Amino acid sequence: MKDNKNNIYQQMEELFRFILNNVDRSKVSSKNKAQIKEEIIGLQSFVVGARPARIAIVGRRGAGKSSLINAIFGEEKAEVGDYKSQTGSGKWYLFENKLGGIDILDTRGLGESHRPEEASRSETPIEEVKQSIKNKCPDVILFLCKGKEVGSRIDEDLHQLLQLKRDIYEMHTYEVPIVGIVTQVDELAPVSDSEPPFKHPKKQENISATVDLLGEKIKEIIATPVIVIPISAYVEYENGKIIYDRRWNIDVLLDYLITELPREAQVILAKISKVKSVQKKLARNIGKSVMTVTGLVGATPVPIADMPIITGLQLSMIGTIAMISGKKLNRKTIIQFVGAMGVNVGVGVALREISRHLVKVFPGAGSIISASIASAGTYALCEAAIAYFIDSKSEEEAKKIFEEQLEKEREKNN
Repeated sequence: MKDNKNNIYQQMEELFRFILNNVDRSKVSSKNKAQIKEEIIGLQSFVVGARPARIAIVGRRGAGKSSLINAIFGEEKAEVGDYKSQTGSGKWYLFENKLGGIDILDTRGLGESHRPEEASRSETPIEEVKQSIKNKCPDVILFLCKGKEVGSRIDEDLHQLLQLKRDIYEMHTYEVPIVGIVTQVDELAPVSDSEPPFKHPKKQENISATVDLLGEKIKEIIATPVIVIPISAYVEYENGKIIYDRRWNIDVLLDYLITELPREAQVILAKISKVKSVQKKLARNIGKSVMTVTGLVGATPVPIADMPIITGLQLSMIGTIAMISGKKLNRKTIIQFVGAMGVNVGVGVALREISRHLVKVFPGAGSIISASIASAGTYALCEAAIAYFIDSKSEEEAKKIFEEQLEKEREKNN
């Protein structure tokens, strides 16, 4: 498994190297060339530099840290302590499955009065965390607070959180983003409405009130704007399978995290979450980046010379979307998909041939038409890849989406 994974990443790295070499040799203007290379290096970081997201989860005992980890994976990865804190020394734990992993800095609960199950090497939870962040910088901090406890005295916890934020900046010169999480909202009144999406007006009112209150408290002490997201992470497992699922807003949290995390941490998190809306959002973001590059390359009227760049970028986009979906990825998978779309002579050449015919009809519009056609093809391929890999549609269905999207984009640019 590991060798195969390394082989896939190596192939993607070789593909990006090939693209960059062709950019250097291309007749694209110096200004566009610099922008193109910058975009390509950014795209490269999604895959070649991919690593687990580093998430520091801070909160008092019983705030639901372990439940949140399990809710993200949809699997029982962290032991949930029913009455006593399970987590001891503040250190990094890699939680993973066959799709990837997340580095979690899970700490002994702030403000707890008893010793955890595991041995602790420091006097206070915040000191434990400081030891851990020296060698590894968190990408984001999640501050968890139970819905029923938002109104309680949490000022001390927030002052410790502020100190942690300052320590991270001092050690790594990184302004770590903080997300406030109101947990266990399913337990807010009225308890009779305990199943998502919590439609009872009073329930919605209470959830909104806790979000506003936690937001105010955080703003008072942390000052930096912090988003607050209410969640329910309650899931029951039996023999490794979910038998009862009360998760709510986990997709909203993941969607937000994708926008906050460094590029190299986004693909793996999207993949392991198995949340289609999150995977699609990231796939379209990548598609937009590739569209920008193919548009810039397409603006240079040298059809054959720029073909390897456009085709290479579109293949890298397809491969990245396949990886986000969690599907098994290899060179054959990508070639099979491209062939199913009916693009047999190279996507770049096919699209640029269309543009050359249009130039004959509209003299003088060459470079603009070329760019729009290259971008149109990229967008169509992106949507088709999302349909095929993420939505698990058939080759025929994906091809129909490709053709429909390409036609729409052509009409838009006419």
